[in-house]
Amino acid sequence: MAVKTATAVKKVRELSEEDVLKAPDKDYMNEAQLAFFKRKLIELRDQLLQNADDTGEHLRENEVTTDPSDRATLEEEYTLELRTRDRERKLLKKVEKSIRMIDDGSYGFCEETGEPIGVARLIARPTATLSLEAQERRERVQKMYGD
Repeated sequence: MAVKTATAVKKVRELSEEDVLKAPDKDYMNEAQLAFFKRKLIELRDQLLQNADDTGEHLRENEVTTDPSDRATLEEEYTLELRTRDRERKLLKKVEKSIRMIDDGSYGFCEETGEPIGVARLIARPTATLSLEAQERRERVQKMYGD
């Protein structure tokens, strides 16, 4: 009986990037594609979290230097690293949102138009929430009227 239950669970075939790109339009955001993007987003999230941990460890390593120029260089390196982590923190929020969108079934569709964002765009930018046309339109408006 236990064997039957184990085989009853549907196994989604893992797709490669090439498989996703070659898929017909009718397969857009099917179960296998959603699994592909979720796996990609989870890997990105794990990498961002690992980077944050590495930065924390690096900043806790108190390098003592008496030379003012060495100290200034070290402080500049810390500042750049913290700035990078801040950008990654913002990206992490987008990654988490994208994972939630996969779970609720809205991933892969433009937030403004409801049209498909497109597989190629999502592979290049898995956190995209706008179609290319909607993004370009938004950027033109921002350029005309400022932020």
